[in-house]
Amino acid sequence: MMWKEKYRLGVDKIDEQHEELFRRVSEFVLALRKEGQWEAKLPKVKETMEFMQSYVVTHFNDEEAYQQSIDYTGFEQHREIHEQFKAEVGQFAERFEQEGFAEDLVQQFAGKLMAWLINHVAASDQKIAEYVRTKGEGN
Repeated sequence: MMWKEKYRLGVDKIDEQHEELFRRVSEFVLALRKEGQWEAKLPKVKETMEFMQSYVVTHFNDEEAYQQSIDYTGFEQHREIHEQFKAEVGQFAERFEQEGFAEDLVQQFAGKLMAWLINHVAASDQKIAEYVRTKGEGN
């Protein structure tokens, strides 16, 4: 599990969603690393793709609503990062549809998810927590 307690923002709903995202991506990566036939791994690949497409939208909406509720100054920039990620997930989905679930493409997707999660939750989202702390407000 890649989740670390230091990633917590102190906003229960968002922290729970982040943990769920980390859990799903961790399971996905572990499934890919397991020994065995590639075909046997495909259901997990497809499940992860569908999950990312739906859950990420829900999570981003919740996170953006929270940012607006606290008048977060980095909101527009943060929203832009979300839009970019949704577009990238969409591009992978299209490629899977056109080219099939080729192993190298799936590995690329897994790498992208891991890098994005860690960079986003550990860096971009931490700025929100910092902003709240400097404003001196609790939940």
